Amino acid sequence: MNKALAALIHEQVKGCRTNKAYLLQILRKIQFSCAHIPADAIEQLSAEFKISPPKIMALIEFYHFIHYQPRGHYDIYISDSIIDHMSGKNEITRYLCEKLNVKLNQPREDGLVTVADTSCTGMSDQGPAALVNGLALTRLTPKRIDQIVEKIETNTALKDWPKAWFDVEDNIQSKGVLLNAEMQPGEAVKKALAADPLNSLAEIDKSGLRGCGGAGFKTALKWKSCRLSSDHDRYVVCNADEGEPGTFKDRVLLNSYAEQLIEGMTICAYIIGACKGFIYLRYEYQHLYEQLNEALHKRREANLLGSHILDGELSFDIEIFMGAGSYVCGEESALIESLEGKRAIPRIRPPFPVTRGYLGKPTVVNNVETFCYAALVIDKGADNFSAQGLSGFSGCKILSISGDVEKAGLYEIPLGLPVKNVLNLCGAKSVQAVQVGGPSGTLITPSEFNRIISFDDLNTSGSFMVFNQDRDLLENALNFTHFFMKESCGFCTPCRVGTKLICDLADKVAAGQGARLDLDSIKQLNHVMNKMSHCGLGQRAAEPLLQTLEKFPEYFVKRMTDKDYQPSFNVEESIQRAIDIVVIQDNQKG
Repeated sequence: MNKALAALIHEQVKGCRTNKAYLLQILRKIQFSCAHIPADAIEQLSAEFKISPPKIMALIEFYHFIHYQPRGHYDIYISDSIIDHMSGKNEITRYLCEKLNVKLNQPREDGLVTVADTSCTGMSDQGPAALVNGLALTRLTPKRIDQIVEKIETNTALKDWPKAWFDVEDNIQSKGVLLNAEMQPGEAVKKALAADPLNSLAEIDKSGLRGCGGAGFKTALKWKSCRLSSDHDRYVVCNADEGEPGTFKDRVLLNSYAEQLIEGMTICAYIIGACKGFIYLRYEYQHLYEQLNEALHKRREANLLGSHILDGELSFDIEIFMGAGSYVCGEESALIESLEGKRAIPRIRPPFPVTRGYLGKPTVVNNVETFCYAALVIDKGADNFSAQGLSGFSGCKILSISGDVEKAGLYEIPLGLPVKNVLNLCGAKSVQAVQVGGPSGTLITPSEFNRIISFDDLNTSGSFMVFNQDRDLLENALNFTHFFMKESCGFCTPCRVGTKLICDLADKVAAGQGARLDLDSIKQLNHVMNKMSHCGLGQRAAEPLLQTLEKFPEYFVKRMTDKDYQPSFNVEESIQRAIDIVVIQDNQKG
């Protein structure tokens, strides 16, 4: 290992005082420095942190964007979401590989460049999109690819590429109570600190605010539970790891509404009695890291973060932790595991994070949108927020709308709004289906367009994908099914094996080689995975296929060949065979 890298590692370890929670952050920096994690870097980290090399390698293997095999100097990932496919992703990928003379996911012989697929990068409103060394490239065209290839072949540093290539638009199409709000930095915090924490908690409760990440748990109840915990070391964590395909609302809020986010986290800290907070920022939003750090710095200078905020008793600061690519980090306990520098394996609950979270301490985890709305409630009042809803619902919801619409982008709508009204807003025509809530959500047909966006009917973390009559919905389901297989954390056998078996069956059907028994096998697998998977990924992995089969069976029927065909595939035998293989592999690994 060269001396510069050894010194970098030593300084990083020294800076975190051998706190193992920072191991993942150090690995990210080595990856960017060396395009992989060298073996001798693993040895040095093992010695410095007193962690065995196999455990460090297991951490590297878990996250998508960290590798112990060399990548190219320019490491390019093309977004593989269904929306990017609809925008011409496959053609762009083929053209890029052809121009660079590189095979997908294989570094070029000269080590200059790698091109690979990755899951949704949070740019569905401006695809096809890609990442190059972590930075976003949007609206890719053959002409732009030609320009990018020229820069790569001349080994031009990214800092010397045209800045416009890295522009990511907010693309706000419809503003509501939050996106229209004019909030002065520190105003909400000042109002909260002027009163008892219980008064602010009561205001959050009165507003009816619920978690906007998909679960819809009452925000005030979560904060109250953490406040009442017996342990007085408490934490506030912002889940900024929106990985659900088709979702990009948090990206916009982080870019243009960071003040509201930080206000909301600070108010939460005041209510629950926390002194430390974290923003867990997904790898794909690395382009936001510097400006978020700058926003935190400015607030410290304005005495809105740090010791004795506004010369009061509250001392609270926030640190940004960067993810390394893992969909399961969207689950709060998995995110906490990653925040502690470990593999993001979801925890068994209870205990819940509000009583035993980060480092075993009481922790509130909410997403970006929830904290922003919390700040708004304190600044403008609970009644102002709750009055926005329709049909008895309180508040608003921000939707990331993409697909076959005239105006893709961000829409803040009142809760209780019917789907048909949303479709009118975004200019959707000849709609065949809408996927609400991403692959793990709900597929709805035109007969269901009177259903409403709410926590009690169509709940969503924000993804709203529209497909017109020209789309093959089985292709959508296949894309989602492969997404779940790739994103399985591999911890439990039902999910690790089941997602692969479901993909194999789905590919078989799509290739015109399937029969009804294969569909029955998918249903059986779903039953096993739903009952036995460790977390929601495995429990929902078959849903895109099964919902499409239920509502659009014609897409399956037209690909079936011999309706009486009986394949040799036996789901129970295959599951057992796969389990046996996994057990043997695990035993070999020790």
